[in-house]
Amino acid sequence: MKILAFESSCDETAAAVVEDGRTVLSSVIASSADMHAVYGGVVPEIASRKHVEAISGLAEEALRQAGVRRTDIDAVAVTYAPGLIGALLVGVSFAKSAAYALGVPLIPVHHVRGHIAANYIAHPDLEPPFLCLCVSGGTTALVDVQAYTRFQVLGGTRDDAAGECFDKTARVLGLGYPGGGPMDRMAKGGNDRAYVFPRAHIDGNPLDMSFSGLKTAVLNVIHHAEQKGETLNLPDLAASFAAAISDSLIPRVMEANQITGYNKIAVAGGVAANSRIRADLERACAKVGAKLWLPPLSLCGDNAAMIGCQGYYEYLAGHTAGWDLNARASLDISKA
Repeated sequence: MKILAFESSCDETAAAVVEDGRTVLSSVIASSADMHAVYGGVVPEIASRKHVEAISGLAEEALRQAGVRRTDIDAVAVTYAPGLIGALLVGVSFAKSAAYALGVPLIPVHHVRGHIAANYIAHPDLEPPFLCLCVSGGTTALVDVQAYTRFQVLGGTRDDAAGECFDKTARVLGLGYPGGGPMDRMAKGGNDRAYVFPRAHIDGNPLDMSFSGLKTAVLNVIHHAEQKGETLNLPDLAASFAAAISDSLIPRVMEANQITGYNKIAVAGGVAANSRIRADLERACAKVGAKLWLPPLSLCGDNAAMIGCQGYYEYLAGHTAGWDLNARASLDISKA
């Protein structure tokens, strides 16, 4: 089964052709991140306009690179939630038009489900059930992947996502947008104990997290140094910050693993590319004998291949949509 898939939830416009949920025949992405970098973050109106400009051409390029004709497409999948509503509407509208014109089913896909499915592309041996740490600019959650289309959130952030903290800190340091990559590179060789940052704990909810205090703490350190004319050791700052994020995530992952009893752990989302988090997870899993699946860096960020992969399993479960499908800015992964 060949699925033409689209992703447009934020600042990447993406299209892909995926066969039988695991084989990527093509995957193309057009990012508008350089335009948003001027503003230190995504400007929704600009993102929406760039999606409009790019999506049609990307669809044609995805078909061309896959070596398939329009008549070879069996279904169309699209991210419909969560994300920037204007950006999502571009993808949903185009996907509905494509499915209608081709006379094929339309498959709605939850964005975070797609990120989890990126692991199926990279690891053919991975099958549910397993535990997945979902970490990105908009999501930080521990998800019990009970089946391909059945999910339960075990814990998550009460406020800011981990990826948002990386982006905001990078912006204040003048590292540009997106901030995860520059912060990771800056942390190399830094002393991760040089700066003391908080690790929040939620009373009564051990698997929940909070990153707003950490974000405030690091911004206070930066502003305090600026006011006093002091020079910060940026590698130490970045390393200490990454350590605080990782120390908030990893123990909760391991506790959730004990609760589920799967001993199978995957990671998904843009922050899954962070080298400190990846290394800490590898050590923690090796210590308890848990098997760990990490997506390659190319599949950590937003892409349409992951949407096509998850779309295949949504289709098998009978989850298709009518022409009244609408975009949704927020939606629990278990209710998609």
